[in-house]
Amino acid sequence: MPRDDFIIRIGGDTAVGGVISTGENFTQAAAHIGFHTFTFRTYPAEIKGGHAWFQVRISHRPVISIGDGCDVLVAFDQEAYELHREDLNPGGVLIYDSELVHPREEGDGIVLYGIPFQRIARQELEFVRGTNTLIQGVLAGLFGLPLSALEEMVVSRYQRRKELLDKNLEALRYGYEYVNSLTKRDGFWLGSADNVSRLVVSGNQAIVAGALHAGCRYFAGYPITPASDILEAMAAELPRLGGVCLQAEDEMAALASVIGASYAGVKAMTATSGPGLSLMVELLGLASMAEIPVVIVDAQRSGPSTGMPTKLEQGDLFHALYAGHGDFPRIVVAPGSVADCLRMIVNAFNLAEKYQCPVILLSDQSLSHRTETMELPDVSTLQVAQRLRPDGVEPGQYRRYRITDTGVSPMAVPGLDRHTYVAPGLEHDELGHPVLTPQVHEAMTAKRFRKLETCRQEIDTSEYATRYGEAKAELGVISWGATEGSVREAIDRALAKGYKVAGLHLRALNPLPKERLQEFLGSVEKVMVPEVNYQGQLAHHLAAHMGVRAIRVNKIGGLPFTPGEILAKIEEVMRDA
Repeated sequence: MPRDDFIIRIGGDTAVGGVISTGENFTQAAAHIGFHTFTFRTYPAEIKGGHAWFQVRISHRPVISIGDGCDVLVAFDQEAYELHREDLNPGGVLIYDSELVHPREEGDGIVLYGIPFQRIARQELEFVRGTNTLIQGVLAGLFGLPLSALEEMVVSRYQRRKELLDKNLEALRYGYEYVNSLTKRDGFWLGSADNVSRLVVSGNQAIVAGALHAGCRYFAGYPITPASDILEAMAAELPRLGGVCLQAEDEMAALASVIGASYAGVKAMTATSGPGLSLMVELLGLASMAEIPVVIVDAQRSGPSTGMPTKLEQGDLFHALYAGHGDFPRIVVAPGSVADCLRMIVNAFNLAEKYQCPVILLSDQSLSHRTETMELPDVSTLQVAQRLRPDGVEPGQYRRYRITDTGVSPMAVPGLDRHTYVAPGLEHDELGHPVLTPQVHEAMTAKRFRKLETCRQEIDTSEYATRYGEAKAELGVISWGATEGSVREAIDRALAKGYKVAGLHLRALNPLPKERLQEFLGSVEKVMVPEVNYQGQLAHHLAAHMGVRAIRVNKIGGLPFTPGEILAKIEEVMRDA
């Protein structure tokens, strides 16, 4: 029976070009006619040259993870073959340039299709730049993607450049027809889709869409991988909505201007990665001390220092939770999927506005750049909150930092609410006047931290701590961030094998949803925490706040967990039980 859920990986040197665009176009075409897709990409840090690869999982059913290995490997060059051959699953397909790649004798039922891609592009098509389009045609012909779906992608991209349009259509059709000269010997075939056009959205795109829906009208940032897409999109979209986007001279200036915009009554955010967040730390404390709502997106990457700027790591959790001098509250949330990015950035703005403090949203390189198929979301279901204003307060009676049971005080917009105030970085009294006495510092610190306790009551829900699997389990797996899909799929497989396991995915990391956590911990015998970092940062955090002694499963190296890796660890733990 033909396989209609499979993984295609494309690898090659970026100096030649076309590796990423081949995968992107094929993905868009498949989603446009109704297939579900899930992609992952990794690329070098060099401006030009170096190995890159793109992976897409295509299915008739919704997919939530990268999957295991690959079923189809497209090798642009020998390096791609050498790097990825071990990941090719038994019974898989190797498609390669027969004049550049020299595969070894293959076992495991691997099917080989050697095609002289570059020679065809150079001699037959007289269009070397069309190699990637030629490969797209071959993939469509081999695996049953309608040619018309890819033709639409090509027309959409090149419709204003007729010569390029004609050459690319010729290359696409040549590749599609070339398949007729091959004897199909593999078992992969997409078949017909449900003809429901689906959106292909990246995590960064979802963050931008959600931020705009939440009312963000000021963005300041400095270019940094993998968050630059957010800056670029905001620069295009905000002016249309009457907003402002500023490319600042550095990350410190970016957050400083965001704080200023929010003080003036405008919902504001910035986006960066680990190195940029390090530079923002002093201003993070200012926003918390002055009780000004700001949203900071940290698209984590592999560190420390410059590290591996184009690779994945969940290494900034400690930084988000604890960085800064002195004691001050901040809220930390983390989406687990592209759809989550849309919802959680709206929630991040709501939390910032309600509790008047910095909110850090932790994304990562994988989630920022990977794409998933989505139905058109109904954003009307995403409620948008506004900050508490001093309505009805007479001039002269306004106390900006009034001590309250919730920790939240009304926040005036200077010039609009008949009130003015100073938002100091110095310790201050209820009026905002600098006061450095022990009594005031104790009272105001307690006030600021009460906001976290008030917030905890709001986030102690299934939205921020989602449980699945067995109600009573021998093993509970707690995940955060972009590991969610692989962990869910691994638990589904473990349940199918008869293991008593359960999962809890956390989207709120500070404050923690303690009641949901306690309920989960009371229903499992052992706890496992998989993370893409070296120290097991969430496991440390849970140990400190919940007394959890977890089995730590840590992975570094720049790649995400696969479901198979998580499942193997679950089975190992269950065998040793």
